[in-house]
Amino acid sequence: MWLDEVKWDEDGLVPAIAQDAETGRVLMVAWMNRESLGLTADTKIAHYWSRSRSRLWKKGEESGHLQQVKELRLDCDGDVVIMQVEQQGGIACHTGRESCFYRRFENGEWVVVEAVLKDPNAIYAHGHGH
Repeated sequence: MWLDEVKWDEDGLVPAIAQDAETGRVLMVAWMNRESLGLTADTKIAHYWSRSRSRLWKKGEESGHLQQVKELRLDCDGDVVIMQVEQQGGIACHTGRESCFYRRFENGEWVVVEAVLKDPNAIYAHGHGH
């Protein structure tokens, strides 16, 4: 079984990197458990495991910003998953930015170097499906 080849950590999780399929940009890093990786492979839509909420999390379930998975890869040690995704809405971050990696280290501090593309309040204000 392909899921058995993944080296899950002591919590049964593996880090998953979502990369823009066109630009190669890293959009976000989150965690997957066996169920979420299985669902991701079956549906071609990224599913993660939320450690803070201790529940399965379909990326974009609230924002509508689904991640269509084009390719799924496992690294040499079997302990990291990377996905080539098409990010719906062009926004991966809950802050309304393209990528979660919008702070750059400059002169001893983290500087925000990317604009918010859409106000998070507008993304999340209307509950599911908006």
